[in-house]
Amino acid sequence: MKLLVTGGAGFIGSNFVHYALHQHPEDQVTVLDKLTYAGNRANLADLVDRMSFVQGDIADAALVREAMAGQDAVLNFAAETHVDRSLLDDDEFIRTNVQGTQTLLKAALASGTRYLQVSTDEVYGAVLSGNSLETDRLDPRSPYSAAKAAGDLLVRSYFESYGLDARITRGANTIGPRQYPEKVVPLFVTNALDDLTLPIYGDGGALRDYIYVDDHCAAIDLVLRHGSAGEIYNIGANAHLNTVQVADSVLALLDKPAHLKRYVEDRPGHDRRYSVDSSKLRGLGWQPRHSVDETFALTVAWYREHETWWRPLKNADYQAYYQRQYGQRLATSRSER
Repeated sequence: MKLLVTGGAGFIGSNFVHYALHQHPEDQVTVLDKLTYAGNRANLADLVDRMSFVQGDIADAALVREAMAGQDAVLNFAAETHVDRSLLDDDEFIRTNVQGTQTLLKAALASGTRYLQVSTDEVYGAVLSGNSLETDRLDPRSPYSAAKAAGDLLVRSYFESYGLDARITRGANTIGPRQYPEKVVPLFVTNALDDLTLPIYGDGGALRDYIYVDDHCAAIDLVLRHGSAGEIYNIGANAHLNTVQVADSVLALLDKPAHLKRYVEDRPGHDRRYSVDSSKLRGLGWQPRHSVDETFALTVAWYREHETWWRPLKNADYQAYYQRQYGQRLATSRSER
């Protein structure tokens, strides 16, 4: 297949490119990435001879039309994804996650290209009990998840209104190599490696389902090739940990002291729990290959062994964001609750 992978220099996108070219060496892959702060050409450095790269914005209609010409499928990983940043300023979230999705859909419809939208379990909102089904109503509570939900609804509308061959995946919290260190697990790992504090929102009880990135990529690949047009597929590992348990796992794997944990003021609208029912996807033959212990062990080991990858990312811009997000919170934090 000829694949256009948008956001392919980011976390899940770059891991998918590695996965696809390993599993399907005959595939031809073109990556389209804007190279924002979270996009990194180094994520694809070992694949430069096996793929094409286009730097650009998915909201640029002319560029998208050109990149999509002749492609069999487009997988949209491109997104602004960090809830905390969306609470500080949501403009880019609307541009990329909504307008960018619309631009891709128009181009896919014009060229007859299969479309796969990579979405998130956060569009369902807080799920205090049970598991979210693909048919459940959307109840996003942050600008990030609202923008992703809007993108999903656009995808559905292009299938229903125009017959576009489109499908959606909604993944749980994904961790593994090459995740930008603003997200909770790489943040905790890289801070702990430097003996810095681990900021835990509220009482640390927010529960998430953690899935290894390779398992997530395998699910997306399966949906692309064997899923049905117009369908939505949840991707979850049923491996739930709260933030305190995440911090404890990271500290134990790195043999770091518990006093590095710091409880800070919670963020607004912090969803207490996400949990999806992925039985529809499992009906296609998918299941996660990694346990939650393996997922964390592999992730922590990668960051410990790849300091030259993550340390340059903690530059002046990162430090300015970190201070804005956590500075006052850490000044009034507590080590125990």
